[in-house]
Amino acid sequence: MQIQSVTIDLDGTLLDTVPDLHAAASATLMQLGLPDCSEEQIRGYVGRGILHLVSCFIPPDSGQEMLDRATFIYRQHYARINGRAAKPYPGVFEGLEKFRARGLKMAVITNKSKAFTDPLLVSSGLMKYFEFSISGDSLPERKPHPLPLWHACERLGTSPESNLHIGDSRHDAGCARAAGSRVYLVPYGYNEGDDVRKLDCDAIVASLDYAADLISAT
Repeated sequence: MQIQSVTIDLDGTLLDTVPDLHAAASATLMQLGLPDCSEEQIRGYVGRGILHLVSCFIPPDSGQEMLDRATFIYRQHYARINGRAAKPYPGVFEGLEKFRARGLKMAVITNKSKAFTDPLLVSSGLMKYFEFSISGDSLPERKPHPLPLWHACERLGTSPESNLHIGDSRHDAGCARAAGSRVYLVPYGYNEGDDVRKLDCDAIVASLDYAADLISAT
């Protein structure tokens, strides 16, 4: 079936957001009087939302009260930092322009909190390409559950079978496969430190620009 819509992950696919996430984590740990963590550590924790991220960079025996406090503090710091150092990956704008030129409807599906998703899309100049975004707290389920992709296709007026999802992790691959969509994965993202080449997908694409050329050729 011909591709009629494209859904795309945010962190690790459209934007490298780790510098901002690390800065917020460092500020949180400093405020709590805890040892700092490295940017590479944060890079391996991204993909399951803020609660998981915070639970990874504070000591494992911290307890629920400390986790709740750290999460609250982290959200405050990240709200201030969000978008400052985030950068689009090479080929992102070129690929989005090609998708738009083909008349493909586009939406973002991310596990990031809604409070941070749209401000980041605006500050990065990406918002204009998308009909809407679906965040990790927009629906009762998040990736890898298929609900976000089903919901996106319903709003876009397309079917999962005619949708292409592009992401950087097992959560993206699992969501797309469960929903019945094709999925391309980029190799430069996060995926919690694992190699996406080991995952079930339709293609590994070096950039969104290449992804747009690939679907044009099929």
